[in-house]
Amino acid sequence: MSPLPVVRRTLTASLIAAGLSMGFASPVMAAERELLNSSYDIARELFAAINPAFKEHWEANHDDTLTIKQSHGGSSAQARAILQGLEADVVTYNQVTDVQVLADAGLVAEDWQDELPNNASPYYSTTAFLVRKGNPLGIETWADLVKEDVELVFPNPKTSGNGRYTYLAAWGAADRQFDGNQQKIKDFMRTFLGNVKVFDTGGRGATTSFIERGIGDVLISFESEVNNIRQEYGSDEYEVIVPPVSILAEFPVAVVEENAKENGNVELARDYLNYLYTEEAQRLLAGFNYRVHDETVAKEFADQFPETELLEVQDVFGGWDQAMETHFESGGMLDQLQRR
Repeated sequence: MSPLPVVRRTLTASLIAAGLSMGFASPVMAAERELLNSSYDIARELFAAINPAFKEHWEANHDDTLTIKQSHGGSSAQARAILQGLEADVVTYNQVTDVQVLADAGLVAEDWQDELPNNASPYYSTTAFLVRKGNPLGIETWADLVKEDVELVFPNPKTSGNGRYTYLAAWGAADRQFDGNQQKIKDFMRTFLGNVKVFDTGGRGATTSFIERGIGDVLISFESEVNNIRQEYGSDEYEVIVPPVSILAEFPVAVVEENAKENGNVELARDYLNYLYTEEAQRLLAGFNYRVHDETVAKEFADQFPETELLEVQDVFGGWDQAMETHFESGGMLDQLQRR
């Protein structure tokens, strides 16, 4: 047998061994990371813009290749999905109670509202109206929504934080109009709810009903959503009405600690939420018609947001826990008002 094959085999083995012992000789592959954000129904386009910007920010400072995934739906439904096993690393919701239910279950830190500025709400909005071209019914205030010939569309308060804000904003406006007279407020709300043509489970479903199915005279949703709709479907076809009194709608965010730890994403998840407070992200948020806290950006976009008195849930209803118990639990005021 010729010695040449033996020599070749020996040389090959030596080279492989040398390569294994000199790790730097092999190319270093970037780690692949994945983050899941559970968010409210109408935030799809918003995070489709934010996620690539954060990905660039993260990858510029880490040897990672990052993929960000989204899960959307009514915020309460999203919270229930996490309780049932959805492994989201972060939540970006539109109502405090939907984060708090995760904290109560031990999935989010007890003091989650203290971990980030502005009660862990990097941006905020209010409730506004979208009407059809020319505002044929002359809708300007909440009082106009209880007229006999007005048909309303907004998401179901039982399943949607968006819908709960609408209900509470209407109640708060009636409370102001009737100087706290409970019977008159209830009569107002009974008519208001009776004028609803369709209750969809989430904000995006309500938008579809109003825009694509042509149902209703007024779509009630977040100011950000109705402005985005008008921009997308034609400023000549729709008008946005911000009533003189409405409600402060906060958008709380939190790390789902248990999931983030299990996924090895605690640092990543925290950086993702902190990024929402940066001037770059605040400008993106304002571009999607959300009101922001950054003074520079808020001043830059000031003309975009009409002045309105923003009622706070704490002041009018005693806080979210009290509002949920009184109005939205089974047999609560919402159910009572809808009984025929």
